[in-house]
Amino acid sequence: MNVKATLDHLITQTLHTLYPGEEAKANVQIAKNPLFGDYQSNGIMGLAKRLGRNPRDLAHEIVNKLKLDEIASKVEVAGPGFINISLSTKFLTYSLNSLDGQTLVSQATQPQKIVIDYSSPNLAKEMHVGHLRGTIIGDALARTFDYLGHTLIRQNHFGDWGTQFGMLITFLQELPEGSEHEEALANLETFYRAAKERFDADTQFAEKSRANVVKLQSGDEQCQKMWQRFIKVSITHCQALYKRLGITLTEQDMAPESFYNSKLANIIKLLDTENLLKESDGARCVFLPEFKNRDEEPLPLIVQKSDGGYLYATTDLAAINYRCQTLQAERILYVVDARQSLHFQQVFAVAHHSSLVSSKCSLEHISYGTMMGKDGKPFKTRSGDTIKLIDLCEEGVERAFKLVSGKNPDLPKAQREIIANTIGIAAIKYADLSKNRNSDYVFDWDSMLSMEGNTAPYLLYAFARICSIFRRAELSMDDTYSIEIQSTEERALAVKLLQFSEVVHGLTEECLPNQLCLYLYELAGVYMKFYEACPVIKSEGAEKISRLGLCQITARTLKQGLELLGITPLEQM
Repeated sequence: MNVKATLDHLITQTLHTLYPGEEAKANVQIAKNPLFGDYQSNGIMGLAKRLGRNPRDLAHEIVNKLKLDEIASKVEVAGPGFINISLSTKFLTYSLNSLDGQTLVSQATQPQKIVIDYSSPNLAKEMHVGHLRGTIIGDALARTFDYLGHTLIRQNHFGDWGTQFGMLITFLQELPEGSEHEEALANLETFYRAAKERFDADTQFAEKSRANVVKLQSGDEQCQKMWQRFIKVSITHCQALYKRLGITLTEQDMAPESFYNSKLANIIKLLDTENLLKESDGARCVFLPEFKNRDEEPLPLIVQKSDGGYLYATTDLAAINYRCQTLQAERILYVVDARQSLHFQQVFAVAHHSSLVSSKCSLEHISYGTMMGKDGKPFKTRSGDTIKLIDLCEEGVERAFKLVSGKNPDLPKAQREIIANTIGIAAIKYADLSKNRNSDYVFDWDSMLSMEGNTAPYLLYAFARICSIFRRAELSMDDTYSIEIQSTEERALAVKLLQFSEVVHGLTEECLPNQLCLYLYELAGVYMKFYEACPVIKSEGAEKISRLGLCQITARTLKQGLELLGITPLEQM
């Protein structure tokens, strides 16, 4: 049950009954101080101001009409007109005992068809740390939409077209056929770097590369064949890395730039037909009044270069059109770094000014900041090179193995390796997801692998510790345990557990995974207070059964929350 949504609905309904025609919302929030209740409605003040009423008097009027007897033990007016709500023990007990063991969160009441575009590496180059944030943030959101019952379409819009492929084809043509080809393609990063050096230094090589781009786009058989080899090797690299990171993207989710190549001319034709195109220095552009430069001059979105070539904007408009009209998406999310904000603002605006997208389709840029090193600069190696994502994963696992071995030297090595693999990958992902995606953050191995604070190891340990309780008691976590709340600590844990549903639903609205991370961290903290104050194994009878039930739901909630973040829980650490 989504308690917050239920309270919000009931209070808003009462406001509309008393004052029909008025725009009024309850605006229910979790109370910041539990001494003043569990939830608080602060939407009265706006309505009181419009009505010219004293907000406290209006709040008392609302409270007198509210029917919350089945939910709340106390509803009172506080401060300038807040309504504080304390949930009843009877309601908490009933709600926890009613939870389905497999479904802790109610499904979406109005499921949507959603397209989410994330990861999107450039092929022919190995993925590096710059791809990390978009990949794991997008995957956490995708997992959550799936979990809530939305129809989700993942789209990995990777770069597989353009000048760099002409450069790579030309470089490959210079090598002897056979084993040297295979050896060169085995390390894409080295191959790409060598080709780029030739391209920058050798004019004839650069001209031949551009000619090969034209051949590729014209369907030249040899160029197409070499291009496909680069694509195949790159996809293999990507999928291996996705598997290592626990990312749910598959080859079926790939929607490369080349897929839209045949659609680009029609995009230009449509924009022209709708009188949105203007020529500027030979290029074809869309000028919208809402976009201006510092001198208040119109800012163009260039969709076709003077030489007839297309740009990223053209491809993005084609993708929007396909996703809205063909895939019938109601909501399209783009998990792309914040530096592309203006680009997406312009592309979305052009799409909505034209008939490329339905007015009912929501286009959203889920932006994120940069992963920084301790020096305050984008995270790189000491030599200044970009760090390969696979190398980052391996280092995380190695560091975790040392940590696990130090704490549990008697565990068999194979078991320590399994635990270290989970902790290492989880630490990398959680350190990112626990930060507000709109901010830059500093990558710090020591803090992300710490067993204290808002970290993956801390949450993994919290889950494993609960599992150990059932092992020591020789009981199954799959059994049914009837809960009867008695102590203050039990009540606090019950309230926190019921907030899981609203946090998960909130994640799909605001797309901020750090809110789920914060909830899980707070839940682990509330559980620890309960565990310290309320003995579980040493208690007896109905009290023991009840406390085991609270442990069980806490473990399930931590497990489900971690899995939504793309982290595999450990039953033993």
